[in-house]
Amino acid sequence: MLRYNLNLRSLIAMAHDLAAVVAAWWLAYLFRFNFDIPPSHLSFLLSILPWVVLSQFASFQLFGLYRGHWKYASLPDLRRILLAILLGIAVIPLGLFLLQLHAVVPRSVLLLDPILLLLIMGGSRLSYRLWREGHLFNFKKTKGKPVLILGAGDAGASLAKELSKSKEWQIVGFIDDNPQKHNRLLHGFKVLGRIDQLPAIAEKMGVSNAIIAMPNVTAANRRRAHKICIEASIKALIVPSYDDLISGKVTIARIREIELDDLLGRNPVNLDNEGLNSFLTGKTVLVTGAGGSIGSELCRQIVRFEPALLVLFELNELALYNMEQEFRSSYPNISASFVIGDIKHPARLNQIFKQFRPEVVFHAAAYKHVPLMEQENAWQAVQNNVLGTHCLAQVSIEYGVEKFVLISTDKAVNPTNVMGASKRLAEIMCQSQQQSMLSTQNSDPEVKKSSTHFVTVRFGNVLGSTGSVIPKFREQIANGGPVTVTHPEITRYFMSIPEAAQLVLQAGSMSGNMNRSEIFLLDMGEPVKIADLARDLIRMSGFSEEDIKIVYSGLREGEKLYEELWADSESTLSTSHPKIRIVQPRTVDTEWLAKVILWLKEHAVLSDLEVRQGLMRWVPEYIPPSKSTETD
Repeated sequence: MLRYNLNLRSLIAMAHDLAAVVAAWWLAYLFRFNFDIPPSHLSFLLSILPWVVLSQFASFQLFGLYRGHWKYASLPDLRRILLAILLGIAVIPLGLFLLQLHAVVPRSVLLLDPILLLLIMGGSRLSYRLWREGHLFNFKKTKGKPVLILGAGDAGASLAKELSKSKEWQIVGFIDDNPQKHNRLLHGFKVLGRIDQLPAIAEKMGVSNAIIAMPNVTAANRRRAHKICIEASIKALIVPSYDDLISGKVTIARIREIELDDLLGRNPVNLDNEGLNSFLTGKTVLVTGAGGSIGSELCRQIVRFEPALLVLFELNELALYNMEQEFRSSYPNISASFVIGDIKHPARLNQIFKQFRPEVVFHAAAYKHVPLMEQENAWQAVQNNVLGTHCLAQVSIEYGVEKFVLISTDKAVNPTNVMGASKRLAEIMCQSQQQSMLSTQNSDPEVKKSSTHFVTVRFGNVLGSTGSVIPKFREQIANGGPVTVTHPEITRYFMSIPEAAQLVLQAGSMSGNMNRSEIFLLDMGEPVKIADLARDLIRMSGFSEEDIKIVYSGLREGEKLYEELWADSESTLSTSHPKIRIVQPRTVDTEWLAKVILWLKEHAVLSDLEVRQGLMRWVPEYIPPSKSTETD
């Protein structure tokens, strides 16, 4: 049935074009002779007409004019029509000569005919498209919600073109800060003024909706536009991110509610794809904590580079099951194994490494919730974050892993809590593993040489990760408030989960000094006040601070007011990537590692106080909060 409809549509289009050929040829003669064609030329017109129709029809077929649909007629279609017409008219004199038809065609007819034919064929297609889109007899839409588009660039223009077909929206005009665009028309819609004039323009036009169509501007500009919308009581929507648009995941018309990532997000990450291909393509890659926020996104990013095998290693059964379902659905052609296990169990690690022989390891598994690890669970945090890292590092060396990438945190810098101190201890552990491995090889040539390179990547909070403040704030807002913030001045560094994962891969791919374990630091931008985050979320949820109160509960145990990205004793150097720096940490004694491992293994369990005392011994920069600070 579908094939029949397509054939019928093509036949109708052919009949229309053949009629247009006849009409254009006839009109060309009429115009040439002022609508009084001499009998002799009328005879020539009728005798030549079949050859004109045949010539043009053959040219139309050659240029494939009937493979498309008039509903989507565009400039490329008009170009094909023009070329087909010119070819058809060009072969007419040649055909007359070859067929020895003694007919005289006026040169003006040969000039007028293609012009008239192009007007008829192109005009009919354009009229049909305008009629199908509702523009032919209705130049001003009166239905749909009136809306202003913020941004008169390429994204705004594309959005206006798409939304002009929609029955849901009625575009009132554009707003843009560029004065050179003011009072100009884009797709028939006027650029009305600057973004800071939005409240007055919206009131004058009776508009209560605005779409921020600036996907490639800075987050600060998007935040400013959103703030102006909120202050004017205008509902703000946004077009998809620049990354999604250029990747083809979504179209410009997929407008949506503004998310926190849009306001705090940063410029797109430029990846060294060639370096990442050599790092990951065709390799066996193992990710620990593969069901967590960072681990799962790492897995999604890694599959883009087509590893030979991706091993997802996770302790949480439900998290691993969810990843398995996602991969079976979204990445059916990727070879992946889903393995349950504990990084603290050497026997299980040996079994997995012997079976899969990973070449690259990303170690994202960790206990990282600060207050939870500070009370009652301090020893478990140390066991998991430090002993687990040691066990994984040992088996990686034994099985010749090329690159071991530890995911660390800004809380490891001058730590004031158990979680941060344990992650700093894990960083030092990797440094010491590298030095110990090289020292053993240098002192005993008989020892099997390993090429494992240990790399640490340190960064701050990620938006929406498990245990972060964002899901908590959303839940509190949904329950009617209040939103609890520990301190009005508390700040944190934030980046999106995809950006963090991309930069971790990029840092891991960097070739470094095999004689030391390197710490890479991700550019976190400017710190953000948590109270400002809470206000943004309240406004984005359609409430004011009068509706949803912000309550300050006081700093929690082990919590710092400000986070740092490197310690006073550390310095940083730039790398080939603008968003990645390398930290030069203090060196550690090669005998230090054996002492720490002995401390970890000789105790079955330690109290929170004993854990803190031990951490102060192994991590000199760790300063636990005093009782007076804890109760402030």
